[in-house]
Amino acid sequence: MEALDQRVIAALRRHPSVRSVQLVGSRAEGRATARSDWDFLISTDDFGAVAACLPALCAPLDAIAQQWDRLSSCYCWMLMLRGPTKIDLIFGNQLHQPEPPWEPARDNLGAIDCHFWDWMLWLVGKEEAGNEDLVASELEKLFHHLLGPLGIRETPASISAAVAAYRDSRAQAETRFGCRVPRDLETEIAPVLNLGSVAAPRRL
Repeated sequence: MEALDQRVIAALRRHPSVRSVQLVGSRAEGRATARSDWDFLISTDDFGAVAACLPALCAPLDAIAQQWDRLSSCYCWMLMLRGPTKIDLIFGNQLHQPEPPWEPARDNLGAIDCHFWDWMLWLVGKEEAGNEDLVASELEKLFHHLLGPLGIRETPASISAAVAAYRDSRAQAETRFGCRVPRDLETEIAPVLNLGSVAAPRRL
């Protein structure tokens, strides 16, 4: 089977405006854990054209979810593959203004769900690498950007607590908006998070 990094590079290089695709970060430096994400630095002479084609370009990777990173300082297209595996396509010379916290609504609960599970998969890789301070700061960010808007009153103390809080608040939001978010991502990602029986933080 072709290595994942070569598959990603081949998929992106199909676009004529992609000048280079380079594996960077822990995977390139040989310090990755089993759950570390795959970071690729993309250089392009027509960002708009490439950005518009990203879903089609990434189709050969058979992603189960893909979206723009709302909080990065440069544009970053995030994918989740089965496994599960997280991939970040980073356009380092394209500055991005971090977006405000989510405002939950019927038409964006699916996007919120995608963002949450992507975040959790990324965090478990950082936790396995021993980056405890980063995990703590990201849980605080998660609270302000995503869990707080869903009605949670306090920052979760762990990934397990974040998942418990999210599941509870998502159920409340589904009832409030009269809809149901598909559980595909949760089914794929939750089993690798080593979740314990942690109670959810209080709701508003």
